[in-house]
Amino acid sequence: MSSPSRLTPEIAAGFARIALGHVTRPWPYKLDQVLSSEADLAEPRRLHPIFFGSFDWHSCVHGYWLLAAVRRRFPDHPVAAEIDARFAEAFTEPNVEGERAFLRRPMSRGFERPYGWAWLLKLQAELTGAPGPWAGRLAPLAADFADRFRAHLPLATYPVRTGVHSSTAFAVALALDYARVAGDRDLEALLKSKALSWYGQDRDCQAWEPSGEDFLSPALMEAECLRRVLPAEDFRAWFAGFLPRAAAGEPASLFTPASVSDRSDGKIAHLDGLNLSRAWCWLSLAGALDPADPAAPAALGAAERHLDASLPHVAGDYMGEHWLASFALLALTAGEGR
Repeated sequence: MSSPSRLTPEIAAGFARIALGHVTRPWPYKLDQVLSSEADLAEPRRLHPIFFGSFDWHSCVHGYWLLAAVRRRFPDHPVAAEIDARFAEAFTEPNVEGERAFLRRPMSRGFERPYGWAWLLKLQAELTGAPGPWAGRLAPLAADFADRFRAHLPLATYPVRTGVHSSTAFAVALALDYARVAGDRDLEALLKSKALSWYGQDRDCQAWEPSGEDFLSPALMEAECLRRVLPAEDFRAWFAGFLPRAAAGEPASLFTPASVSDRSDGKIAHLDGLNLSRAWCWLSLAGALDPADPAAPAALGAAERHLDASLPHVAGDYMGEHWLASFALLALTAGEGR
């Protein structure tokens, strides 16, 4: 296979330099904002003093997550010093308070729910235990988003089974990483309970995907969420019922990389993200299956095909470049635990 199956220092540094090139790039930028009055109108950098780059707020957040993840794995690489300098400028107490002030606006209740919420908590989980004051600086903002999960999940009667930002399975999976690192047992229990109530009885998934704008697989993301929730043997039993023909490569849609016809179109470029996030899920799921389960090699083969299809396209057009490296990093670090 032509694509690498592990993260090397060279690949990681390349990803980091992509992120360093866009987390402070102010334009173009797509705001997620409900206006209450003219007073709400301002440049992105005034509204979001940390996360004003990378085309949109959530992409900027996971760009910083990528930098933190590379910094943790390769602390002696020269790019680590560049990351430290960026964090020192971004993660100041006034900047964090500026981000929190936006959340306190009366019409910000649904801001970035749930995708941006989950990525902010994922960033905090990555910073926790890392050198520097960054986790402490960002902690009040992370607590705000943890509280939003606590308030929202009891009201969320139904899951959102999409392949885009509204996916509840993706949000729960990432938020669980934070809850466990932070030792927030109440949030962890709430996330697990909600995931089981939403997905625990699902069987024989038909996988009508991809849709034309997916960057997540609704089917595989659900499975990855349950992998994080269930004990190993319980998960294997659930997976066997959820995708009972996986060993035969069915449903075929889940084992076949998506075709990307125009990488300059931001929504069509989502399909490169789908290939990378499927690779991440397949690799994680394969590691959770019994090695003797014939679905495991089928999953690994699917992961490699999906990596081959889209890893070469992480950089190129800004519509993909401002976010794809984060999903490539998820795939190349699958199985590490966070």
